[in-house]
Amino acid sequence: MTAGQDSIMRRGMTFDPHAEPHQRALIVDFGSQVTQLIARRLRESGVYCEIHPFNRVDAAFLDAYAPKAVILSGGPSSVKSATSPRAAQEIFALGVPVLAICYGQQAMAVQLGGEVEPSDEREFGRADVEIHQMSPLLEGVWEVGKKYPVWMSHGDRVTRLADGFKVIGTSPNAPFAIAVDEARRFYSVMFHPEVMHTPDGAKLLRNFTHNIAGLSGDWTMAAFRDEAVAAIREQVGDARVICGLSGGVDSSVAAVLIHEAIGEQLTCVFVDTGLMRANIDGVGEGEDVVRLFRDSYNIPLIHVEAEALFLDKLAGVDDPEQKRKIIGAAFIDIFDEEAGKIENVEFLAQGTLYPDVIESVSFDGGPSVTIKSHHNVGGLPERMNLKLVEPLRELFKDEVRALGRELGLPDHFVGRHPFPGPGLAIRIPGAVTKEKADILRKADAIYLDEIAKAGLYDDIWQAFAVLLPVRTVGVMGDGRTYDYVLALRAVTSTDGMTADYYPFSHEFLGACATRIINQVRGVNRVVYDVTSKPPGTIEWE
Repeated sequence: MTAGQDSIMRRGMTFDPHAEPHQRALIVDFGSQVTQLIARRLRESGVYCEIHPFNRVDAAFLDAYAPKAVILSGGPSSVKSATSPRAAQEIFALGVPVLAICYGQQAMAVQLGGEVEPSDEREFGRADVEIHQMSPLLEGVWEVGKKYPVWMSHGDRVTRLADGFKVIGTSPNAPFAIAVDEARRFYSVMFHPEVMHTPDGAKLLRNFTHNIAGLSGDWTMAAFRDEAVAAIREQVGDARVICGLSGGVDSSVAAVLIHEAIGEQLTCVFVDTGLMRANIDGVGEGEDVVRLFRDSYNIPLIHVEAEALFLDKLAGVDDPEQKRKIIGAAFIDIFDEEAGKIENVEFLAQGTLYPDVIESVSFDGGPSVTIKSHHNVGGLPERMNLKLVEPLRELFKDEVRALGRELGLPDHFVGRHPFPGPGLAIRIPGAVTKEKADILRKADAIYLDEIAKAGLYDDIWQAFAVLLPVRTVGVMGDGRTYDYVLALRAVTSTDGMTADYYPFSHEFLGACATRIINQVRGVNRVVYDVTSKPPGTIEWE
């Protein structure tokens, strides 16, 4: 590791040695809510990239990271503010292509000698860009003389370009919507090519990375698998590793990958809280996890059945944050106890993903508002004095699923919807009981079964049922009922950061409600949640 790389690591930033063989792009983050989408678009085209806050990118970082291309993201600031962020000036002397997006365009313009001013005619949402001249950025995508839909989000705008730049595209309120300096390979756009509302945006980004920067697109899950296995072996050596297996996709893929690298040196601990889902045949996810890891992969597995303990600790607790803390603390107690029975454990494996890494390093260094506490294995490394193995920390969720398939995990396992660490406890607003958990488990299984039968499962990011702390009067046959209300939730999303409800037909929802009410004792009313995120969250608690 070079001195520059060591400096990066000490500042808490991602820099994985096994990524070094790949040609890399760098995304400099100015705080845009959609910066992660830039990385996702690049990864989808086979380009390895990382996101780093603008104030962590300096000469030493650039020397260590050695990007083949740089993208400057959008951001919420005004370039006119004295405290607004800027890119490291060394970026413009690297001799590599630079693409600046929205705020990035404004920052680059000012830093290279142009001017930016506030505008009375702001652009937010859909706009049309008219192309006036051709450029390698647009080749094979857009044509001169035509207009194309894009997504804008800006108040300020460039009013004078830096020397060497020319305008090749305009919109009604952005006279420099696309401005380029072909000689230096500097490209700037006022719109956001990374979002789906710019239909050709991914093609423009691919032109930049592949055609202009010459990146080969060698980032594949097969390559990542081989490199990750080698990196795990180098990091762990002959030591033992313990993995807290939740049964979810992230920890499962991490466990299988680590087992491929070090075999019997890995032991997984699966704490069955009794708050997991079941399939339509009544087989619990806990049983499915044990079958897969103990029987199919022959991975050393400690299975702790702790339903009674968790339900006892949750008795009478209705505050969602308190539920999460109780479940997290109980998990740590059990995990710590089981880990103490294994000799020579030096490492703890976790399924940390790249969005967690990005969000842990705020671009402005300030604290984020806690919407709800995180439900990964927090607190274990400090308490157990273990070093971390986090082989997935470079990956987005869709890449983890692709890696799982590469490792041979069954599709039904890697493709299933996300499930929160506290499980059904946070899908039962109010106090949690075994009766409620059993009712919810059965209703949830029916709902997901109906979705699968309709061929909609893979179109939905996450679907689940919520058992409400509300009872209503109903009529079944000639009798009066007074039973629970069940809410159904289904959302579409690309990364879970934003989401919209899935537009089921009324016929589908009616059929689901009828089946649930007929087959699940304790439920006599079903409703559907049509809240987007924001303002709501995906989970109810």
